Amino acid sequence: MKKKKEHKKHKKDTKAEKAGPYSSKLKHVEPGEKAGSDSSKPKHIEPREKDDRTIDNKFYNKELVKLQIELVKLQEWIKSKGIKVVVIFEGRDAAGKGGVIKRIIQRLNPRICRVVALGTPTEKEKTQWYFQRYVPHLPAAGEMVLFDRSWYNRAGVERVMGFCNEEEYREFMRSCPEFERMLIRSGIFLIKYWFSVSDEEQERRFRARIDDRTKRWKLSPMDMASREKWVEYSMAKDEMFRYTDIKQAPWYVVPADNKKRARLNCIHHLLSLIPYGDLTPSPVKLPPRQEREGYIRPPITDQTFVPEIY
Repeated sequence: MKKKKEHKKHKKDTKAEKAGPYSSKLKHVEPGEKAGSDSSKPKHIEPREKDDRTIDNKFYNKELVKLQIELVKLQEWIKSKGIKVVVIFEGRDAAGKGGVIKRIIQRLNPRICRVVALGTPTEKEKTQWYFQRYVPHLPAAGEMVLFDRSWYNRAGVERVMGFCNEEEYREFMRSCPEFERMLIRSGIFLIKYWFSVSDEEQERRFRARIDDRTKRWKLSPMDMASREKWVEYSMAKDEMFRYTDIKQAPWYVVPADNKKRARLNCIHHLLSLIPYGDLTPSPVKLPPRQEREGYIRPPITDQTFVPEIY
């Protein structure tokens, strides 16, 4: 009996070793699907050293165009089928969230796909139910909303910088998973991305912003504080994942030391989560321009033109 148990244990250990600790695939759950246990999913550890792998610019641009064509197809499908999509982008400061969002929306219709990036809450908003200021920005049928930062501010910057008290923080951790399950039950596709960047690469990007006067606006006092509180932010992120990495809306981690690879990987993954077909509009035939038939234009001197400096 003892030998039989040992044989089973050896077989199980060999199988796990062969599969590897990160071999399990993260599966997107359809709205309304029941939750299950997440205990088997490995914990993500942020990199300490920079990932120096690169990608060829020609290959990157070629692949990006391909993915953007697919995004247009997804957009038309969302509009046609009345689908509601929310995509949350969180992560370290200077991790590349904005760059990915920019590439996603670059060729899309802003009336269908829009970005929400809320500022500091007003005094009135501070007295509201915490999620209240985010609710008006949720999508209607046929819309996709990209949140550049989101309600997870409470679990991150507010927690670390002391902008919320312990009771408010604990209440957020209790209510956030239920809030998200409620969104999913209402028919919303909720997708959450965490952009992970190494300490070394973050510092390089911060210094690049300091040296470039067109990018200095990206550096805020909170960004500077995030360097001083790197460990506290790591601990806050770990705790956030512990409570909110739920089966219906898991966190998908994007290694972002290489911005271009991160963009391609994130967009490719996003496209894989929502089944869609090709409803790209067919080429149209331009009708002939209307003839003037007696119409006389007013003198060109009556109009005010922009000076031609260039």
